[in-house]
Amino acid sequence: MLELPFGGLLGLIILFLDIYAIIKVAQSSASAGMKALWIVIILFLPVLGLIIWWLFGPKG
Repeated sequence: MLELPFGGLLGLIILFLDIYAIIKVAQSSASAGMKALWIVIILFLPVLGLIIWWLFGPKG
């Protein structure tokens, strides 16, 4: 099995970015249902969910 040398570091970076995204979603002015949906997307799809949130997520 091929192991990437920075796999642990990359995972940690993704974890911190996901936490940041969840905090930003929670602070947004979106409805409670939309906030919950975005948080579920980010939790279940850590990398893809982060990208989708960055492109289409609630702002402000």
